[in-house]
Amino acid sequence: MLCCRWSLGESMYDYVIIGGGSAGSVLAARLSEDPSLTVCLLEAGGRGDGIFARVPMAAAAVVPGHVKSANWRFSTVPQPGLNGRRGYQPRGRGLGGSSLINAMLYVRGHARDYDEWAALGCEGWSWDDVLPWFRKSEDNIRGADDLHGRGGPLQVCDQNWTRPINQAFLKACEQSGYRQNDDFNGPVQEGAGVYQTTQFWNGPKRGERCSASGAYLHDVMTRRNLTVITEAQVTRIIVERGRAVGVAYRHGKEQRVVRAGREVLLSAGALQSPQILMLSGIGPADHLTSLGISVVADSPEVGANLQDHLDYTMIFRSPDTDMFGMGLTAARDLMRAANEWRTERMGHLRSTCAESGAFLKTDPSLDRPDIQLHFLVAMVDDHVRKMHWGYGYSCHVCVLRPHSRGTVRLASADPMAAPLIDPAFLSDARDLEALRKGARVMAEIMAAPALNKYRGAELYPAGPTDAELDAAIRTRADTIYHPVGTCRMGSDPAAVVDVSLKLNGIEGLRVIDASVMPRLIGGNTNAPVIMMAEKIAAAIRAEVRPVRERVAAKGANSESGLHFA
Repeated sequence: MLCCRWSLGESMYDYVIIGGGSAGSVLAARLSEDPSLTVCLLEAGGRGDGIFARVPMAAAAVVPGHVKSANWRFSTVPQPGLNGRRGYQPRGRGLGGSSLINAMLYVRGHARDYDEWAALGCEGWSWDDVLPWFRKSEDNIRGADDLHGRGGPLQVCDQNWTRPINQAFLKACEQSGYRQNDDFNGPVQEGAGVYQTTQFWNGPKRGERCSASGAYLHDVMTRRNLTVITEAQVTRIIVERGRAVGVAYRHGKEQRVVRAGREVLLSAGALQSPQILMLSGIGPADHLTSLGISVVADSPEVGANLQDHLDYTMIFRSPDTDMFGMGLTAARDLMRAANEWRTERMGHLRSTCAESGAFLKTDPSLDRPDIQLHFLVAMVDDHVRKMHWGYGYSCHVCVLRPHSRGTVRLASADPMAAPLIDPAFLSDARDLEALRKGARVMAEIMAAPALNKYRGAELYPAGPTDAELDAAIRTRADTIYHPVGTCRMGSDPAAVVDVSLKLNGIEGLRVIDASVMPRLIGGNTNAPVIMMAEKIAAAIRAEVRPVRERVAAKGANSESGLHFA
C-alpha cells in the first residue's frame, strides 16, 4: 500500500513544488533522492492511483469528464476560427497530471525541433543536449541503444494486443505512398507505424498505465524527506523583497502556507502555471491591475505564446466488431475484457485506443514531417462526448508546428476560477492551409483499398471542394491536448524564464513544465516534459552540491583553526 505524510509537519522545506503532474512527479522523486534535501509537493487533485488511473482504456471515461475529480474539464473562450465555438480542454487532475488521462503514446518529437530551440536562444536544449535525459528517463522493452534507455523509471512498451485493423491502416498508408516505421523515436520519424506506449511491461504493475506518478512518485512517497499534500489548491506564490519564499494554498476549508528555503518550483502546466503566476502578481501589469491584483513583477509574456495542436477527425462505421463499440455485443466484450485485465492484466483494456498512426509530409520538399495521424479503433467523436451505437474507427490529423498564437488570462482575481484560455485556433491563415492539406492526405489513406473490408459509412463526410473542407474543419476541429509556450524560456529579456528555467525578475522561482517550451515540438508532449524535469532536477542537485561542499569545508577548517570571511 502506498502512503505518504498528509499533515504539514514542519512548515519549511528546501523545495516546494506546485503541481504533481508529469514534471512535478519527476522533480519530487529526483530531488528527494538526496536525503539532505527536504521537498514538499502540493497537488490540487488526488493520489492518482485509483482504478481509473491504472486501467489504460479508462481514459475513455475520464477525458470526456465523467470522472470529474480526475479532470479539470476546462473550456476555451469562443474561437472565431472555429465558428465561434468554445473548445474543450481536458487536463488531468491528480498525482500524474495529464499522464493520468492521455493516450500514453511515447513520442519525443523531431530532433530538429530541439535544435531550433537552441537556435532561438535556448542554449543547452539542442537535441544532443536533451537526448541523454530522454534515455535516462526510459525503460524501453526493446532495450538500450544510442537513442533509447533501459532501467529508467518510465516503462515504454510495445503494443502486442493491437487490433488487425491497424495493419490494414499501415497497408493503406503504404498504398498511398508512405513508408512504414516501427520506431517514431528512432533515426527517422517519418512514416506509419504502431505507437510505443508508456505502460508497465515488467513487475507487479504489468499491464497498467505508466503515468508519471506511477513511474516516479508512488513508490517513493514514504521517504522521510518528502511530503506530499494532495487536495491542495494553490492560491498564490509568496514573494518577499523580490524572492519567492513560499506558497499559499487551500486544503479543504483551511488556508495554509508552506515556506521554501531554496526554491519554489512551479509545474502546474501550460494553462495553470501562468494562471498561478498572475494570481501572484507576476504577469502583464495592465491585465493584473485591471483585476485589482498588485503587480509584483511586470512580465508581459506570462500567459502569451500559447500554442496547441488543432485536430481534425474522420469517423467511420464498420461491419467489423473487433474494435471498441456500443451495443449488447460490445457490452459483453467489455465485461470479458475487464475480467481479463482484472485477473491477468492482459486484454483489450490495455489499449490506448490510438494504437497506430503516422508522421507524414504534406510536401516532399519539407525537412521533416508536418502532420501527425492518430488512428483509433473506435468512433471517437468530440472527445468521446458524442457516442454512437455500433462499431467503427476514426483517424485524426493535426498540424505539428502551428503559427497561431493565443493567450491564457485570468477571468478574475479568484484563484478558484478557471483561467480564460484562448488558443486563437486558425488565427494564422497558414494553419488552415496546412490542416486542409493534412486532411486531404488522411482522406486518401482512409480511401485506400486496404481498408475496404472495414469501411462503412462516414459520419461527417466533407464536400470535395476546399471551401467545403474548410467549413468542416471550422465546424468540428479541436485540440488534441498539447498546449505549450505560456511561460516561454529564452535568453532574451522578454523571456519569462531563462534557459535554466529560473523566472526572470524573481529569485528562488522556476517554472518547469510544457509552458516553458518556446515552440511546440512535432509530436505528443508528455515524454518531452518528463525529459525537461529530469534535466532540471539534475541541474538543481548540481547547484546544491558545491554549496554543501563549501559549508562542509568551512566547518572542517573552522575546527582546525582556519576561518573564512
